[in-house]
Amino acid sequence: MADLSINLAGIRSPNPFWLASAPPTNTGYQVQRAFEAGWGGAVWKTLGEPIINTSSRFAAVHFGGQRVAGFNNIELISDRPLEVNLREIAETKKRFPDRAVVASLMVEPKREKWHEIVKKVEAAGVDGLELNFGCPHGMAERGMGAASGQQPDLVELQTMWVKEVATTPVIVKLTPNITDITATARAAVRGGADAISLINTINSLAGVDLDSWNTVPHVGGKGAHGGYCGPAVKPIALNMVAECARHPEVGVPISGIGGISDWRDTAEFLLMGATGVQVCTAAMHHGFRIVEDMIEGLNDYLDEKGLQSVAELVGQTVPRYSDWGNLDLNYKVVARINRDVCINCNKCHIACEDTSHQCIDMLTDPSGAYLEVVEEDCVGCNLCSIVCPVDGAIEMIELAPEQESVTWNERQSAISLLQSVHNPSAKEAIS
Repeated sequence: MADLSINLAGIRSPNPFWLASAPPTNTGYQVQRAFEAGWGGAVWKTLGEPIINTSSRFAAVHFGGQRVAGFNNIELISDRPLEVNLREIAETKKRFPDRAVVASLMVEPKREKWHEIVKKVEAAGVDGLELNFGCPHGMAERGMGAASGQQPDLVELQTMWVKEVATTPVIVKLTPNITDITATARAAVRGGADAISLINTINSLAGVDLDSWNTVPHVGGKGAHGGYCGPAVKPIALNMVAECARHPEVGVPISGIGGISDWRDTAEFLLMGATGVQVCTAAMHHGFRIVEDMIEGLNDYLDEKGLQSVAELVGQTVPRYSDWGNLDLNYKVVARINRDVCINCNKCHIACEDTSHQCIDMLTDPSGAYLEVVEEDCVGCNLCSIVCPVDGAIEMIELAPEQESVTWNERQSAISLLQSVHNPSAKEAIS
């Protein structure tokens, strides 16, 4: 059995599965139930000045028969008194001393406000702090959350204010509603962040009711943008985690968030550089007991791979993740159809003929109709294998290279070198 325990910038927990700051961590009762179920840590629902929430608050996007493919909310931070939350934090930490209890914080961008709340929550016995610079709605309109998180200078400054008084590790939670996630990640590090967490929710509108023409959700006939999360955002989150992990100037541990629903998602985030993960939507959809399958599945996977600890997964795929200009232009894969498995539904042919490279022929022989890939025309786009409804009917086969590996960047460098040799003025300009 592998060691699932993690150490995120000094915050330890018996496994990498934490609940994210959200409705599931709103009260001590909930967090304690989660710990009883097996969760390794919890980031308490964001604390700050008590606010007023609306009704209704949640909406979901269902797709292709899947419930809650995406989840939208317009809920704000905790609407419970700070003193009540602090008392419950202390009680929870006393009952579960081996679990990570992290306080998510959000206040106005004022030094004295940050100092005040940090001292109060650390006195309650938290293991760490998470600065919420990501909430995209409500709080952002008040100059907090994403309004701060979209400005690297404010991220750096407020992190620095917190670090002036904090005695526990400081995690900065980043907003995805920005052009370059590494800009704010680097700012957090300059401010002294011990770790970063990402992503927070994405600006979104879940939908419009075609009968009433109200937004979904709506509050008395009025709507507003909310935060989007759930399985649909996983590819976005995974990319942003990877971007931070592969840039050495970030260089701090990462807590991965965004669409994590099972142990497989967790393993992917760990491979892309996260030390641990935070889960929200999946717990809201299925309840706290999902962590049992997550723990069992991740442990079995590590055993299968011959790994002794979950830490051995962290970052293993990061060196394989780069920019498009560093990809081999001479690498070649083609599609091949397994006639023994193919059901002749023709979805691959239709997709290729209408929207790709017209390289799948419909043929016949004495045994009947069949499909065949014209390999010299196939560009290896993967579309046919993606739309195919039968596992194993289409495989993408790697071909032996006909030419040496060359990337776009290498090609352009070679072209520039040749131009400088044959054009003296260009050579002089380059030199």
